[in-house]
Formats: sequence, C-alpha cells, structure tokens
Amino acid sequence: MQLDLNLLAALDALLEEGSVAGAAERLYVTAPAMSRSLGRIRRTTGDQILVRTGRTMTPTPYALAVREQVHDLLMQVQGVLAPSRELDLATLDRTFTLRWHDALVALSGPALLTAVREQAPGVRLRFIAESSIDTPELRRGEVDLAANADRPTAPEIRSDQVAETPHVIVVRHDHPLTHIETVTAARYAAAEHITVSRRGKLTNILDEELARLDLTRRVVATAPTERATLEFVRGSDLLVTAPECTARSVAADLGLVLLPLPFDLPPARAYLSWHQRYDTDPAHIWLRDLARTALTSAMRGQGQGQTAH
Repeated sequence: MQLDLNLLAALDALLEEGSVAGAAERLYVTAPAMSRSLGRIRRTTGDQILVRTGRTMTPTPYALAVREQVHDLLMQVQGVLAPSRELDLATLDRTFTLRWHDALVALSGPALLTAVREQAPGVRLRFIAESSIDTPELRRGEVDLAANADRPTAPEIRSDQVAETPHVIVVRHDHPLTHIETVTAARYAAAEHITVSRRGKLTNILDEELARLDLTRRVVATAPTERATLEFVRGSDLLVTAPECTARSVAADLGLVLLPLPFDLPPARAYLSWHQRYDTDPAHIWLRDLARTALTSAMRGQGQGQTAH
C-alpha cells in the first residue's frame, strides 16, 4: 500500500479542528477536497474518524487514541523535509493555545500579546482556563504552552521556572489586623481565611507550615480564582494569602492592604511548560522566549514593592 503524506496532514487537521470546514480552512483547500481526503482516510484506516453528532462532528475512540501520534508524526515529517526553514515573523500565520493560571494571564498576558502583535501580526493567542482536574492537553497537542505554579512530572513535558515571588496576607482596608503593630503567626491563624483552589481544596501548604508551629487556621470558603477571592476579601474580615506580585497588581484598585506573612513559606513559583515535540520548533521557541520575558518582567517588577500596614 502506498502512503500519501498529504493524508497525514489532512488527518491531523481534521483531528485538531473537529470539522471538515475547519480542517479545509487550516490547510487552505476547499471543503469538498477535504471531504474527499476524509473519505480516503476512512477507507485506509477502516474507521469513521469523525461522526456527526447533531450539528457537530465527534471523533471516534480510534481517532482520539491516535491523535497525539498523528501530530507527532507530522511534526517529524515536517522537520525532516524542511529542517533549515527560517522563521519569518512577518508572514507567520499561526494560532497558539495557552493554558495559564488566571492570575498570570491578568499579570503578563497583555504584555505578551503586545509583543506578539508587534513582531508577528498574523499570530493569534488563545488563552484558556485551567481545568479543575489534571488534564493531558500538553501531551495531546491541544495546548502549546502552559504557565502555572506546578512543575510537570511527565518525562515528555519540558518546563522552565521563570520567576518567583513571596506570599503576603491580603485584607481589606481597616481590617482588624491592620490595627496591630505586628501580625503574629497566632493572630494570623486565628483570623478567618479564604483560599484559592480551582478544585475546592480547603487545605494547602499553609496548613502544613502552621502545623509545625502547633497552630491551625479556619478556612471558611474557597474560590476558583485569585480575583474571586479578593472580591470576598474586600467586603469582609476574611483574609487570603496570595503571591505578592499578583495581589499588588490589583490591591490599590480594590482598596486592599498587603501585610507581611509572619512565618516562612516557600515562594510562589511560575513555570512555563510545553511538550518536547516543540523543542526545536522555531515559532514555538520564539513564543516561549516572549512568554518567559513577559512573565519574568511582570512578576519581578510587581514583587519589588514593600508590604505595608
């Protein structure tokens, strides 16, 4: 059986876009031509690949199983056939999907988008929300670049620590703790807390550190994003412990005060993560460099101020 590499590109586009029309637009061919390619793929594989569900197309179990392998194969073929291709930012037409922590999007996303548009106006950025469960989008090629506080453990996922910032206490103006000359660990633990957790967890590393001091705290609520917790804090006597760089960026606008944490806590770190398939992709390397600069500049710049009563 003769292999047609055009079918590999068509299959990758169909699996990425989930529709004939989207795949056709991605590869700059007509919809009828893509439909014919889908027919040939179905005959070659003996699988329907995409089946209609109402107005949308749904990938079959086989399609889901081979999606990552197909994408990797296509990347390898393109690397072999065009290993010395230079990156032309002026004509680059590509969409990157970024799954970043919401606070990092707010803090450094605008600067990244500005830099991208200045250098490559044809590039689009899709920032998507973090999931409440661990998801394999990086491995499957659905996400190009992740940024959050966790270093990935999968061997095929690369990561760089780009910045770190200390934690601070965030309270409303005129909160009882703002009238105390020194906030002790005991007074901190005695206050009512809200935590940031997209999974709704009521405990985290803070509780482990307090336990070392024979202290416990009372967490009365969780919220999935840092901005949401700050809205709770601004109208109550709740406090939240947050990375200084992200809290300081909105504290003044929300009438919030930052207080120093009265015990040692490891700093909040930000990691950039991507699949190893993109290690030598010139466009991805370019985006990683811009993202690293935007995150480092934002976190270090915002984190240099001093907390105050």
